[in-house]
Amino acid sequence: MRRFWDARAREDALYFVDNNRPYRAGGDAEFWAEGERAVDAILDRLGVSLRPGDVVLDLGCGVGRLTRPLAGRVARVHGLDVSPELLGRAREALDGHGNVDLHLGDGATLAGIDDASCDAAISLVVFQHIPDPAVTLGYVRELGRVLRPGGWAGFQVSNDPGVHRRRRPLRGRAASLVGRAPRGQGDRAWLGSAVALDALRAAADSRGDGRRARPRRGDAVLPGASAPPPLGAGRRPR
Repeated sequence: MRRFWDARAREDALYFVDNNRPYRAGGDAEFWAEGERAVDAILDRLGVSLRPGDVVLDLGCGVGRLTRPLAGRVARVHGLDVSPELLGRAREALDGHGNVDLHLGDGATLAGIDDASCDAAISLVVFQHIPDPAVTLGYVRELGRVLRPGGWAGFQVSNDPGVHRRRRPLRGRAASLVGRAPRGQGDRAWLGSAVALDALRAAADSRGDGRRARPRRGDAVLPGASAPPPLGAGRRPR
């Protein structure tokens, strides 16, 4: 996945973070404004709030579209991503935000984030791109590990295998070869995979260290994804 996302970052980082925007559109004011709105939508749909003293994890932070508004609301934000190219752009976007730590992820765990160190965790339009659902489930268990008692997590998953099939016509593939359309649309790192909801519930009930968590769960759909999947919410007991 790292090679794929590094290539997409070099191609058009903002588009591959939010493919509702036109390809190679330039101009990023609306992109960052949408990040603010996305944070508000997550909090509203899940019925949760952020406190000034909170520590928050942005899993799959990309260029920092959510990290930046989060940094203005809480004490510290950990942004984690598998792509050094995307993290490089995040560092530029977050220049002046001294309360952000960026982490290069290993593509399977939240290594580098301490146990019970976060009050909240957010992952938006990330898990749906992971080719192996077992990796997604592993991340969900890891979220339970890094959350403090009483902490919460909001994340998107897909449970519809149909949206992960290759459908791009030959004309679209030809346009991508000459730079008039995005590349990589047939790659598994873009197409991703669906997650069975029973397996998701089981993963949410356990922590990455093997202990049981029994979080509260809920489903919602947020705007801003090409095929909006369910948003799962979990809370660790106090």
